Amino acid sequence: MATWDTRHRPDPDNSASSADLTAMFRNLCRSSPWKWQSLRFEYWDEPFTDAPEASAPLVRAWLRRPGALRLETVDGRVLHSTTGINDSKDDFYVSATRKSWLLPPHLVAPVYDNAGLVRRRPEAAYGEPGFGNGRFSAALDPVELAGNAPVPLEFPGSNAVEVLDVRRIEQDGRPTLEAIVTPTAAYHPADPAAPLCLPGNNTVRVDLGTGVCVSSRSLEPVTQGYGHWLRIIAVDEYMLDDLFLAESMNLTDVRRHISWDVPA
Repeated sequence: MATWDTRHRPDPDNSASSADLTAMFRNLCRSSPWKWQSLRFEYWDEPFTDAPEASAPLVRAWLRRPGALRLETVDGRVLHSTTGINDSKDDFYVSATRKSWLLPPHLVAPVYDNAGLVRRRPEAAYGEPGFGNGRFSAALDPVELAGNAPVPLEFPGSNAVEVLDVRRIEQDGRPTLEAIVTPTAAYHPADPAAPLCLPGNNTVRVDLGTGVCVSSRSLEPVTQGYGHWLRIIAVDEYMLDDLFLAESMNLTDVRRHISWDVPA
């Protein structure tokens, strides 16, 4: 098993060959649940070639696993905020199926490759909070591009997507893997109405530090306006419950200095 430092270094293998980059891309798409616990980012539900245009609509997001999400407009208006992150689940768990007893991904151990990326995902309670459409959640954990484990050598055509080309590139100052991919018959998106990839060629970028799909764009003439762009601002920041609740609990932010006035 890879060490924590290996799993969290920003560029796991800087000297990989072309074939190795394809395997790295697929393993990176499986790795998001074990690379971060909180994420602050900006999200555009449309594709761009280099950087978002100044007039493009965006949402600002704060996400803390599992299930806590806050979304704001550029002027600070709250679009969405989770409210049940501390609700009791006793009744639900008594009457629910086996699936409700699954542990969060970060509490179970996957199989890592030599670069510290996830080669095989275990059974766990996967799923990211979403807003608008399923592409938002899929971008945060793009496992639909790779599947939970490598396909058998006897059936290479059963990969979810065919990876035509992989290269290293930076997006918003962060190292990513950019690939041209084509969905196959084995591609089963988490949300069939909003997949990360449409039929034909697509360009996708996956952030090396987090495993998040930071960009997707269809290359087909009819669907060139389909895709998304995600700008990562901070990873694993401390986030209070107050950020995600409808009503403040008046908790103290321990990051801020509290003055102690002593009478003379």
